[in-house]
Amino acid sequence: MPIRAENRKRYPAEWPAISLRIRRDRAAWRCEHTDQHGERCFAVHGQPHPITGSKVVLTVAHLDHTPEHCDESNLRAMCQRCHNIYDAPMRRAGIQQRARAALALAELDLEVSDA
Repeated sequence: MPIRAENRKRYPAEWPAISLRIRRDRAAWRCEHTDQHGERCFAVHGQPHPITGSKVVLTVAHLDHTPEHCDESNLRAMCQRCHNIYDAPMRRAGIQQRARAALALAELDLEVSDA
């Protein structure tokens, strides 16, 4: 998944090596995600996704959504689909938080303009 610009500095300098080790050595280039029923995804890096048919790019997800926390127990190799599904609630919360912040700034701007 693309790293948001404001979060780039939160990743350790060795993140590329950590990510590669998880994807290549531990996951053997296969998605490690399991759904709420314990079913494992069978997506393989570089191959067509078994559900979507799109070419799989294996990524590494932080299970606690904290880029600084790179312990292997907190990392999971995931295809784009599984990573997006896993991150969706956090992404929605972030979108809502940024929208509220933008609204608050707009309201402040209106108050200053009215003064």
